[in-house]
Formats: sequence, structure tokens, C-alpha cells
Amino acid sequence: MVKMATREQAEKRVEELRKEIRHHNYLYYVLNKPEISDAEYDRLMNELKELEDKFPELITPDSPTQRVGAAPAGQFEAVRHVRPMLSLDSVLEKGEVEKFDERVKREVGDDGIEYVAEPKLDGLSVEIIYENGRLVRGSTRGDGINGENVTENIKTIRAVPLVLRGSEINVPSMLAVRGEVIMHIDDFEALNKKFIERGEQPMANPRNAAAGSLRRLDPRETAERPLDIFFYEILGIDGYDGIDTQWHVLQSLKKWGLKINSMVKKCRDIGEAIAYHREMAEKRDGLSYEIDGVVIKVNRFDYQEKLGVKSRSPRWAIAYKFPPREEVTEIVDIVVQVGRTGTLTPVALLKPVDVKGVTVSRATLHNQDFIDQMDIRIGDTVKVARAGDVIPEVVSVLKAKRTGRERKFHIPDRCPVCNSNVVKEGAFYRCTGGLSCPAQLKRAIAHFASKGAMDIEGLGGKTVDMMVDSGLIKGVSDLYFIKKEDLLKLPRFAEKSVDNLLDAIKESKNRSLARFIYALGIPNVGEHVARLLAKKFGSLENIMKASRE
Repeated sequence: MVKMATREQAEKRVEELRKEIRHHNYLYYVLNKPEISDAEYDRLMNELKELEDKFPELITPDSPTQRVGAAPAGQFEAVRHVRPMLSLDSVLEKGEVEKFDERVKREVGDDGIEYVAEPKLDGLSVEIIYENGRLVRGSTRGDGINGENVTENIKTIRAVPLVLRGSEINVPSMLAVRGEVIMHIDDFEALNKKFIERGEQPMANPRNAAAGSLRRLDPRETAERPLDIFFYEILGIDGYDGIDTQWHVLQSLKKWGLKINSMVKKCRDIGEAIAYHREMAEKRDGLSYEIDGVVIKVNRFDYQEKLGVKSRSPRWAIAYKFPPREEVTEIVDIVVQVGRTGTLTPVALLKPVDVKGVTVSRATLHNQDFIDQMDIRIGDTVKVARAGDVIPEVVSVLKAKRTGRERKFHIPDRCPVCNSNVVKEGAFYRCTGGLSCPAQLKRAIAHFASKGAMDIEGLGGKTVDMMVDSGLIKGVSDLYFIKKEDLLKLPRFAEKSVDNLLDAIKESKNRSLARFIYALGIPNVGEHVARLLAKKFGSLENIMKASRE
């Protein structure tokens, strides 16, 4: 029980307790070297809580007691990142890594390139901003330019310091860092066991579990999920000089109490980085968390700056992925899927098989050339893998298991959806039906409503399918003339969900020109090109008036 006579005494003791608790959080969650028992830690926390209850004016947002407490959010606010959170170019072969090294050496004019190699964590990337050592904002990666503000949920992760170590002495006035939120495999399995016991749907894998947990609208729910984090990049920094290498970044993060992966390695050359990849591949199954490769970064910042970045990825780093995990199953049938631009993609229907915690029953066959080169037939026994541990694909045919009853497949001459002619363009076959083809129309509308485009929440693929199949919409523009009474006639549409969808459609009218251009689905116009066009022309009218030159 706390016995404090004056506010001044309480204020002094509160600061002592906060400092002590932060120190023990760092030892436990970052260094994994606790110095006190759980009971002793609880005693310190309980004393702090009692003091703050008695003197509520002493409560501050960065107090250890304030990790959980915010009210549930209606939705997450969109926020712009300090610097774009780029993705990485991926390679699977040693030769591609060596080519990367050759290009780096050639472009910077130095044959002695030092690299930093880090485990490529399979989690959710986030940006966290500190001002004068205090956590002020946390957000998801989103589209790399803008993310969702999940500050209150980020604060519930015990490995995330609310106050940087050394904040009383020497920390940046502003620090934006990037980290990967993960869920350890044992924690994931224990969480799934709880779900199953409650009769709820278990999570597919630790990555999905981490992402779903961080995006709960109620921070109290996130606080109950066993999330962890590793930091690995500085996105922005003010009021602090002297960091000029990636290795120095990692050591600085660690000094400020931000948890880094203990298996990072400084490599004298690309040979050491390749050896590190081999070592991590051997250790992979013994780790407490999932990794899907190794990230290799040029160490020196002046070389990074010289190499520059592409629209979506840096030219000074690559992800050297592990070979995908494979399982054996049977092709039951091959069907054709019609995409947004009319491309016909053959898809193998498989006997369901578990691949790295995910039940796979379909796999892409890419195109007819792929089928012919591998001689894939209906009824074949095949090896399947999740490319990049994500997209299922057939990687080999076990021809020795053929019985003679297997059947060859060829893409049809007519579209299986609208019966329009199919034409061959290079390696691909394309339906000529355009937006009169229901499959192309559905995918065009889904693309228009997608997160990177007009971001119409609630208008996913299944909802679009229902709207088109029922005749409610026959084109993208029809979205803006939908009536409430027509939506209420659709299956599983209650009044609240209809109101939310109509509000989202109305809100989408405020999107930027760049997002609207991207939403139109013009061939070869991705998000980056859309931003360039918007910046160059300023309005849709100017783009329409523009000549080919």
C-alpha cells in the first residue's frame, strides 16, 4: 500500500518508478535478460498504479501504466509516412545475388563493398515516430506512402518503448523508425488453441495473426495478443548527427532501447552475405519466429545515396529469399480464370494439401506455354509450393506416377465467361469481350474500389460479384447512382452495412487525382505512373487534351 503525504513526494516517487520499470522492460523485452522476478515487477507496477490513482494529474501518455486504455476506434485514420516505406526486389538464386554485387561495385566504383545481412522477418511492417524521446505515432505500412494510424495498438506491444533510453541525455529531437511486428510460433499455436476451444476460426499463420492482431479496433484486444517487434531502419531523424552506415543504424537503435535482431551480421563482401543466407536457411526451422529469407544491404550511406531508389524499391538492397516449401498433391482439374484486362490464366484445382500452415486447393499455372513446357496434365501428381511463401504454384510434375489416364489441357478458343473470341498475344491468351465480359467488369470494379485506388471500404470482390450478377451495376460509374433500397435486396445486406457502404462510396469522391487515374485501370499505368501523370497535368481534363508527344 502506498503511503505518501504530499504531492511532491508522490511526483518524485512516480518518476523513480517509471524509470525503474522502463529499465526492466528493456532488460526483459529487448535484451531477454531479466534481473527481477515477475512478482517484483508486478509490485513496482502496482505501486505506480496506486500513486497515479491517488494523483491522476501525474498521469502522462508515456507512463508504463498507459499502454492500454484508449477507447475502441471506429476506424483507423490514414497518415502519411515520414519517408516512403519501400519494398525490396527479391531473388532466389545465388547468381542473382552476385549480379547485384557486380552492379553495385560498378556503379559506386569500389570493389570492396561491405554489406549488412539481416533475417527477413515474415510479419507486418510499421513506422513508429518519437519526438524528444517520446512515442507519438505508430502506423502500418499501407501502400508505402500512407498507412493506418495504429498508435494505441502499437503502445500495447511490450517490446516497444514508450520512452527511448537516454532520453534525458542525448536522443534525436525526431526519430522515425521502421520495424516488423511478429508473433512467435509458440504464441501463435497457443492463440489458435484458444480460438478452437471457443469454437472460433483459427488464424492461417503467424504473419496473418500478427497483422490481424495489430489492426483490432479495440486496443484492449490487441493487448491480449502476444506480439513482438524487431527494428531495422531509420526513416527520418532530426537533431542527431553521425549515423553514416546501416551497421551504425542498428547499434544506435539498440542503444535507444529499440529491439534489433541478434543475428544481424556485418559482411566484408558478398561471399560472406551468401554464406550467411546458407547459415540462416539451416537455422530457419529452429527459430522461434518465421523468416522467409535474408535482406542484404549496402552498408555505407553515401553508396546507398549514389545507387538511389526505383519507384517501389531501393537499388542498394535485395531480399535473398529461401526456396519455397513444397508438398505433393494431385491436379483434379484445370479451369480458366479471366482477369481484369481479359488475360486468361489457367488454374489447377488440387486435392487440398497443407503448405506451411495454409490449406492449398488451387495453384496458378501462369499460361499455356508454362503448361506445355512442364507437360502438365489433368490427373497428374505434382509438387506445389507457395512462391515467396505466398502464391501457390506447381513447381514440378512427378511423371513416374502417371497411370495413362491423365488428360492434356489447352486454353479454349472462346471465353468461358462471355463466349467472346480469345486471341493470343505473346505468351498470353486474352478475351476480346472487354467490359461486356462479366469477369473483366467485376475485376475492373474491384480494382477501382481497392485500397490503393478509390479505397471504398466494404466493396470487396464478393460484394462486387453480387452486384454485377444481380444486374445492379453494369459499369464503374453505376457505383455512384446506387440506391439504398436496391442494396437492401441483396443477400446478407442489413441497413447498417448498406449505410456504411454508401458513405464509403460518397467519401471516395474526395480521392486525389493520382488515385483516380490509377483506379481507372489503364494498361501500364500503376500507382507510380499515375502520380507522375497527376503531377504533370494537374487535372483529368488536361490529360484528355494531351497529345501523344
